[in-house]
Amino acid sequence: MNKRFDVVVIGGGIIGCSVAYYLAKENIHVAVLEGQQVGQKTTKAAAGMLGAHSEWDQSESFFTFARSSQLTYFHLQEELKELSGIDIELKKGGIFKLAYTDLEKKQLTPLLTQTSALWYNHAELKKQIPGIHPNIIGAAYIEDDVNVLPVSVCNAFSKSAQILGASIFEYTHVFGIQKTDTHYLIKTTNGEFEAKKIVVASGVWSNALFEQLGLNHEIIPVKGECISVKSEKVALKHTLFHEQNYIVPRNDGRLVIGATMVDNDWDENPSLGGIESLIQNAKKMLPEIEDMKIDSFWAGLRPRTLDHNPLIGMHPEDEEIFFATGHFRNGILLAPATGKLIRDLILKREVDHNWVEAFKISRKFNVCEV
Repeated sequence: MNKRFDVVVIGGGIIGCSVAYYLAKENIHVAVLEGQQVGQKTTKAAAGMLGAHSEWDQSESFFTFARSSQLTYFHLQEELKELSGIDIELKKGGIFKLAYTDLEKKQLTPLLTQTSALWYNHAELKKQIPGIHPNIIGAAYIEDDVNVLPVSVCNAFSKSAQILGASIFEYTHVFGIQKTDTHYLIKTTNGEFEAKKIVVASGVWSNALFEQLGLNHEIIPVKGECISVKSEKVALKHTLFHEQNYIVPRNDGRLVIGATMVDNDWDENPSLGGIESLIQNAKKMLPEIEDMKIDSFWAGLRPRTLDHNPLIGMHPEDEEIFFATGHFRNGILLAPATGKLIRDLILKREVDHNWVEAFKISRKFNVCEV
């Protein structure tokens, strides 16, 4: 088994698999090392909303990066399906950002100045969603903020990358990195690997690698709990969103309800209190939720940095080590743009300077509240 590569990506979630895909497209000899199964941790727990416009209150650099990534999905769905045969299940219909008060409507004003956002009053909203809660006065509608099935996207990236020549090693936990004169020696539970360059894409599990690589960065886990329900009577075509709570429709008719935000919690098991709060918040959006049948429930750990922006870029003291981690609640949305940015940095192509500055590893963090 060949264990010598140009690039080794540590982490087989959607970010790591996106990086591998875009590198493999450039005929770079790349491998992904994943401690468990590809896409079965944080990626699997995500709802898959591509809500670029939902992040309008972030920095301009973040928004343009998110928007470019969102737009990539509209042609990526066919590209990946042609290569891998996997449907990423992109579901159109857009998102309604709900308002219950005049103040909440006013807070949506900056979003509504964007040409792609439209205001629907309650009567107009009710025509689209007959069961909408009567206390909702209206919503901002964003047509491009659609959703995908995260595990399908991750698997499509992974399989497509392999078809293009990449290697994927599951159940291969990395516990050590040693630098030599010509390469890096990566010590794993599946033996040693050699690489000329390394990409750390391990989400909340990146902290140990930061320390090994001489950095004092910290990724903080933010637990998110979700529940899936199903009904033969209610057919929701649009995502409903209010204050980080959402109801996302799937192509098979299921509805995903999420998500809690429990800071600095490493427990990946959902709690009764968390699930109860999700149901109560969902009923305030769509009362019919109460009569639906529970399909499943789960939890995942979002990787948050101190300023909530991801770490995408080169090690400040080693130009052969790169990071693609800390995407918090936007890992699915930002996966294509992250993969392309890492590819361009490795190939020393010209990239958007504002993106490099916004996500660089050596930036000074302005601490944000969750």
